[in-house]
Amino acid sequence: MIGMIEGTVESVDSATALINVNGIGFEVRMPVSDLSSMHSGQDLKIYTSLNVSQDAVTLYGFLATASKKMFLQLQKVSGIGPRVALSLLSTLPPERLARTVMDGDATALAKAPGLGKKGAQKIILELRGSINLDELAGTSNGSSSYDAGTAQVIDGLVSLGWRERDAEHAVAKVCQEHHFSTPLGNVDVPQVLKFALTSLDRGR
Repeated sequence: MIGMIEGTVESVDSATALINVNGIGFEVRMPVSDLSSMHSGQDLKIYTSLNVSQDAVTLYGFLATASKKMFLQLQKVSGIGPRVALSLLSTLPPERLARTVMDGDATALAKAPGLGKKGAQKIILELRGSINLDELAGTSNGSSSYDAGTAQVIDGLVSLGWRERDAEHAVAKVCQEHHFSTPLGNVDVPQVLKFALTSLDRGR
């Protein structure tokens, strides 16, 4: 089992990052929110989970141990595999995902691509009493806190009436698609806000 790697980011695309570890390139599938904060040349520690199936050997990775713990816990639910678990963590950060499960909010969970309402209800049914929010918060490594620029954009979107989780997702998507590096500089904030508003309006 490969539980963690530490190296330099070679490249990042919409689904994976290529990490150079002492001359060996590890292709790692990661949540959108993690990928959006990464850029070439960055030195990172990534917490990983190796999945072996009949079709492929896939390495999944996360910038925070809380995300990895939630990823593994989601797969304890019957019918939930690593792709759906990753999709959930791309939609909601681990602490908010845990809270959503505990609140029984199937509608919020079902927004994750590839899940659906029945799958969301099954997650709530099977995990509702077993998630430890305090433990997740204690292993977050600060990943749930944003840099000042990103927080400013999210706050701006929320003040305009958008839900916080939708704002977070939109900002992560914009940073990925338009290659904005985090932490966001003051000059980037208005541009990211503009692109995020456009993205959210399209999704109405």
